[in-house]
Amino acid sequence: MKLLACLAVIGIAQGAAIKRRQDYFQTSPELYAGPTPTGKPAFLAQTNPAPFPHITYLPPEPLETQVPIFGAPDDADQDPDQNIFHLHGQLSHYFPNPTGFGVDEHPLPDGAEITQVHVLHRHGARYPTETSDFVQKLQDSTGNFEASGELQFLNGWKNKLGEAILTPVGKQELFDSGTLHQYLYGHLYPNDGEKIIARSTTQDRMTQSAEYFLAGFFGLEWPKNATLELIIEREGFNNSLAGYEACPNSEKEVSESGDKAAEDWASIYLENATERLNALISPANFLTTQDVYDMQSLCAYETVALGYSAFCSLFTHPEWRGYEYSVALSFAGNNAFASPTGRAVGIGWVAELRARLQHRYLTKAGPEAGKTQVNTTLDGKPATFPLDQSLYFDFSHDTNIVSDLVALGLKRFAQFLPADRIVEDRELRVSHITPFAARLDIEVIETKTPVDPDDCGGRLLEEGTGKLYVHMMVNQRTLPLDRGHEGGYEECEGMRNGWCEMGSFLAATEKAVEDAKFDYACNGEYEDVPYGTIKDGAPLDDGKNG
Repeated sequence: MKLLACLAVIGIAQGAAIKRRQDYFQTSPELYAGPTPTGKPAFLAQTNPAPFPHITYLPPEPLETQVPIFGAPDDADQDPDQNIFHLHGQLSHYFPNPTGFGVDEHPLPDGAEITQVHVLHRHGARYPTETSDFVQKLQDSTGNFEASGELQFLNGWKNKLGEAILTPVGKQELFDSGTLHQYLYGHLYPNDGEKIIARSTTQDRMTQSAEYFLAGFFGLEWPKNATLELIIEREGFNNSLAGYEACPNSEKEVSESGDKAAEDWASIYLENATERLNALISPANFLTTQDVYDMQSLCAYETVALGYSAFCSLFTHPEWRGYEYSVALSFAGNNAFASPTGRAVGIGWVAELRARLQHRYLTKAGPEAGKTQVNTTLDGKPATFPLDQSLYFDFSHDTNIVSDLVALGLKRFAQFLPADRIVEDRELRVSHITPFAARLDIEVIETKTPVDPDDCGGRLLEEGTGKLYVHMMVNQRTLPLDRGHEGGYEECEGMRNGWCEMGSFLAATEKAVEDAKFDYACNGEYEDVPYGTIKDGAPLDDGKNG
């Protein structure tokens, strides 16, 4: 009975007397749910200032995003790469990647069949995880400041945001994604009376994100089709979907060089904004650079929570581009290749992906034991880590997903980003990788004959033995894995469609656990080095020579 006591996870309705996996989990009451205070309900019908002057009125869908922005290109409303609501980094309302990763999308060629898909999904739009210093300052300074002009709304502004849980549109994002994935992969569900295992964590927004997705995929009676396995999300527990909880150094200063780089950049790109906005409020110099940065974040949070935010129009288009770049700096140094724990936080899920593809369990006696944050209690048995599914649905966090890509060794995201200027031609564009409700879809494709590596659409050769291929997509765009594209694997044959043969993919990721240096990265003592010193997502040394 020890196992049942350990599995703080969540559950399902009673099914008919047909063949089913054992249900260990329950979804109500929630255990280890984290903060759950909700925000004030939106009242967009009353608070929406649209139509704005000189802008043709369009109804909100459901968010009001027609805010006029000084310096925006004339086609910003039509160009998703210029829309400021696509420049909010990890706080962006979901949108498909508009630019892709250097490879075009094509229909599946004749003679190829998708036999399996592994979906790694971020939760939907949420409230802030904590109250910002700026919000606290406003609450503590009520009646002791006076704002005018564009800032006049601050005189009566109230914080209506909740904490950490899904906003209304966050729920919609996951339901819509579940519906989309039903259209994409519904055929892969066997519908034979056997429930599949989907996995999330015990945190409230994680549990609900999974439930809304499954409702979109299966319908409101999804518990008849799936068991939702919720892994405890709390410090010290092994959990590949929240890998930082078992990686103490990921929460320490050694893994925060990205925040320092972002602060340096904010002092540059927000210099004019800080001076401009301070001129509209007294006492003098009331606003710090960090306050102004928090105001940009409030634009993103209020938009997904309340439908509209007066903070959005306070900033110019270049300042919004600066904000997005600050997020890239933060992720690069905290969670990606410039972080000593970048690989380690994501290595648990990568080990699980490889194990599923190789049809093997992850046990306490296995080669990954002690070298990842895999929960071997769950991953060592078919009831909680099945190997025979065609559909795998996992739900995780933005930083964890970025670290998963790093642990996979996808070097296209390893480019150095300086903290004193924007690098426009960069792959680490966080709003394109982990917006709210981001999704990484990994298809396993079986072909009757090999794929022609020189054909953009992946046409099959007329002769040869059939093969298995891996096709990876981030937010509905192909992420090329082959050596013919920048940042691909040397082990993968140059293929113009970006696929990688299964054996080559497994060979390319064979040393992923070793490269992560998990125990030392997460628990060792090593020097806190300046941003940009680390380039491979792991500590500079392995701790064996000191």
